[in-house]
Amino acid sequence: MNNKKKEETNVKVKNKQEKVPRVNVKRLALVSVVLLIVLSFCIYNIIMLIVNPTDTFMVEEGSITEEEDTIGYIIRSEQVVTGKNYKNGMEQIKSEGEKVAKNEPIFRYYSNGEDELEKKISELDKKIDEAMQKEEENPSDDISALEAQISEKLDQLQGETDLTKIREYKKDIDSYIDRKSRIVGERSPAGSYLKKLIDERSSYENELNEGIEYVNAPVSGTISYKIDGYEEILTPEKFDTINKDLLESIEIKTGQIIATNSESGKIIDEFNFYIACILSSEISQEAEVGDDVTIRLSSGKEVPATIEYISKEDNDRIIIFEVNQNIQDLISYRKISLDIVWWSSSGKKIPNESIAKEQKGENEISYVIRKRDNYEDKIYVKILRGNDKYSVVTNYSRDELKELGFTTEEIRNVNNITIYDEILKKPK
Repeated sequence: MNNKKKEETNVKVKNKQEKVPRVNVKRLALVSVVLLIVLSFCIYNIIMLIVNPTDTFMVEEGSITEEEDTIGYIIRSEQVVTGKNYKNGMEQIKSEGEKVAKNEPIFRYYSNGEDELEKKISELDKKIDEAMQKEEENPSDDISALEAQISEKLDQLQGETDLTKIREYKKDIDSYIDRKSRIVGERSPAGSYLKKLIDERSSYENELNEGIEYVNAPVSGTISYKIDGYEEILTPEKFDTINKDLLESIEIKTGQIIATNSESGKIIDEFNFYIACILSSEISQEAEVGDDVTIRLSSGKEVPATIEYISKEDNDRIIIFEVNQNIQDLISYRKISLDIVWWSSSGKKIPNESIAKEQKGENEISYVIRKRDNYEDKIYVKILRGNDKYSVVTNYSRDELKELGFTTEEIRNVNNITIYDEILKKPK
């Protein structure tokens, strides 16, 4: 009896174990089907959102511009300065981009055998200093004052990084030392050792100074040593000679920094700075002398500019813009990339595809369809300015609507467009 019950129990357990997996499989299959349907629905909606993200656009305050990128050629009033001894090599007195006054020394040419002469003078300075220390046990007031000035200049040299100031301090120190040695030399007896050293030094110094050539600025302006050979060609005085062939023949890469010249310098007039462009766009054909635009440089800086000169060549126009800001940024260049921002306008910004038109008598009037609480309204809009993608619009005044042929009743029912209105992207 007990064995029979055990067998029945075992059979029931076995049957129960066999049924459980079948139920789980069915549930799993059902869940999988549901998930697949949901996933497919989501993918469909994502695809539809990408293809057609939304059928409305929210009106916002924004700005639009009309601009084009092009190549610009720098035109400056420049005067190249070259001395007689340019083959000897040059030392800059004024650094690149530094402002200079008329007749101010800007650079100098080395003297023949300058290194050797300076070496001899330096050796004599040491001997003179040693000799003076032996002879001047009780220095005069003049010598004491010069020594104090030398000490002061040496202190100023410590930690100084400005090359112009370093040169200035060294020049002052050399002058003080020379004056000190002359004073001591004059007090020394003729034929003395110190007197001979000082006379020898003076001889070398005269020889050195005779060979050195200092070049001064012929006019005031900004010094530059970036010379490319176009200084006498691309000038404000020769606008009428600047044409497409000339500009395109310039063998300088766009954005290339002009190499530093080791024989000459040039003075740039800070008040005459221009950029010439070859343009063929529709808006450039409508431009006129005196129009104000904005030039955006490759650095991102935007500078105001005015059209100074226009010449026509077949389908192209040579337009020369006058620029009077950020001149220092472009001293090292002749050919640059830039954007011309012809105009900029701010206000209620909407996409052009949202704008439809209707005929009102002889007038064509623009409108948009506003969607609010599932209702659609026609809103007439006045286009202030537009580019190829967006327009800035405003509302018509009552007088403007009246001139366009609207009746008093129609004007009373006209709605205005406002910020955050939702309008149809593609009104039917």
